[in-house]
Amino acid sequence: MTDELLNKISRDPRYRELVARRSRFAWTLAAIMLAIYFAFILAIAFDPTLLGRPLGGGVATVGIPIGIGIIVAAFLLTGIYVYRANTEFDALTNEIMKDFKK
Repeated sequence: MTDELLNKISRDPRYRELVARRSRFAWTLAAIMLAIYFAFILAIAFDPTLLGRPLGGGVATVGIPIGIGIIVAAFLLTGIYVYRANTEFDALTNEIMKDFKK
């Protein structure tokens, strides 16, 4: 792409809206994940024995399902982003690029 074409695309209001929406969504998901990690660290800081408590009568502790939950949350948030990127954001990108390929 030429610099002129890149400048035209970057001045397009639809492109600016796309960038703003995508950034807002990504930061929202990042904040959710950060809150999950922060809550985990706070639980360790203020109640260190919480995650070490036995779960039921076995050898598993409360920390195991919580740790798995954090990993699953990360995968889910990533999946949500990928789904929205592949549907909404890619469609908007293709619409913008279609106008500039003429």
